[in-house]
Amino acid sequence: MAVSSFFSRLKSGLSRSAAKITGNIAAVFTKRKLDDEALEELEEQLIAADLGTAVAARVIKSFRSTRFGKEVTSEEIRETLGGEIGKVLAPVAKPLEIDRSKKPYVILMTGVNGAGKTTTIGKLALRYKQAGLTCVLAAGDTFRAAAVEQLQVWGTRAGVEVVTAPANTDPASLAHDALSRAQKIGADVLLIDTAGRLHNKTALMEELRKIIRVIRKLDPTAPHATLLTLDATTGQNAVTQVGIFKEMVDLTGLIVTKLDGSARGGIVVALAEKYGLPIHAVGTGEQIDDLREFDPEEFGKALVGE
Repeated sequence: MAVSSFFSRLKSGLSRSAAKITGNIAAVFTKRKLDDEALEELEEQLIAADLGTAVAARVIKSFRSTRFGKEVTSEEIRETLGGEIGKVLAPVAKPLEIDRSKKPYVILMTGVNGAGKTTTIGKLALRYKQAGLTCVLAAGDTFRAAAVEQLQVWGTRAGVEVVTAPANTDPASLAHDALSRAQKIGADVLLIDTAGRLHNKTALMEELRKIIRVIRKLDPTAPHATLLTLDATTGQNAVTQVGIFKEMVDLTGLIVTKLDGSARGGIVVALAEKYGLPIHAVGTGEQIDDLREFDPEEFGKALVGE
């Protein structure tokens, strides 16, 4: 998919978010002076758009110092807002670089069920294969047959090997076997799928930690990346999920999915402000190539409808 086409999908996907933000701004600012009342209304609208209190406060501070008492239009507000969003996002926009000195480069994928984790693994596998890398997938959510079957479907689509085990096998054992297999065939990348059952956080935490302990018996440096897949449509709940998974494992980055059609795109900005974790990629659909590296400038423009 061409970059321009992907941007069109991103802009289309974020159109509901943009309408939510710009529509509310337009309701506040036809052409009026930027006084205390207007700034208070604007701050409320930014928070309602899932941008978070910290980002809203940053934007208001910027307006107060540069435009206070002046007449402004909704277009001027939107342009300035896009710039402020870009400043927040720029430091976290970091592609996931595969260190080829680590072979295989082990990526542990986490996320709640339904966030698009398994789909994202399939998309990453295709990307790596297209880059000339050998990739192996590990179906580590062994207690959900549907998750294993889904990963096998994606493995077939991407043309990569998928390591599976009988139902209810210890996920750590499966991860160990998958890493052993990847080492044996000289694979460049190993992507490990995991469960995402937050209703029993303690059990999930121990499961993830056990996977890490076991694979480190084969490679003391693994996993080399631990990623959290987030569903953008969950809004502020995504902030909570990051906090929970950070308790469980040492997260190294985020991938945000389901931006197509979401009215909660502002949550990406709130996540960047609160946690500062790298955002490696964003997804805008179910197709295997609907995943792209995160571009803060194009995201900011799409989010405010530029």
